[in-house]
Amino acid sequence: MDADTVYRQLREQIISGVYRAGDRLPEVSLSTALAVSRTPVREALRRLESDGLVRGSGRGVTVAGLSTPDLQHAYAVRGALEALTAELAAERQRAGRLAPAVLADLEAQAGQLEEITAAGDLERAAALNRRFHHGIAELAGNPIAAEILDRLWNQITVSTRASLAPSGRPDAVAAEHRDLLAAIKRGDRTGACQIAGRHASATAHEVGEAPAGTRPPDANPSHTKEA
Repeated sequence: MDADTVYRQLREQIISGVYRAGDRLPEVSLSTALAVSRTPVREALRRLESDGLVRGSGRGVTVAGLSTPDLQHAYAVRGALEALTAELAAERQRAGRLAPAVLADLEAQAGQLEEITAAGDLERAAALNRRFHHGIAELAGNPIAAEILDRLWNQITVSTRASLAPSGRPDAVAAEHRDLLAAIKRGDRTGACQIAGRHASATAHEVGEAPAGTRPPDANPSHTKEA
């Protein structure tokens, strides 16, 4: 197993919660568990540190969790980037560059997410929610934005896993996802941008990590629902 494979395997284990924020990652234990030498483990840990998923300390290497201020900043950047990618996705749809099958698949994911959320399967719901938002980012056709968003999602996922709880607004979230897809399908750049931004802000407020100076989205029913 080479260093790249070790890196991908350890990253997945961190993101999926096998290793959680604060857990130590001793090279010797990891090399034994993965049946590799310490060299690829050491290289993988260096890459994971660059990703912001682990950090070196006096006790070795531990899984990194964002501080409250850093988590606030992460949500702020996530919101801005998701607003951008939604706008770009709508622009590409207006130009006829999105395949109908891709949008249909996202609609199916949104429906599945509603069912899983209603069933109370938090881990699967969180994973599918991330997959849905990743799919929106992919529609934008901007690989740099998608890559940065993926990194942010990784860090946020690790940092908030311990507080994973049922959404306090499941019906609103489902409506926001549907409205976001509808705006993209009709090529509404402004609407998609605003919906995505408000949805990200509402999510941050729900988990208690809203950036200073922000507020929940306007609840006026005459406005487009956030997604």
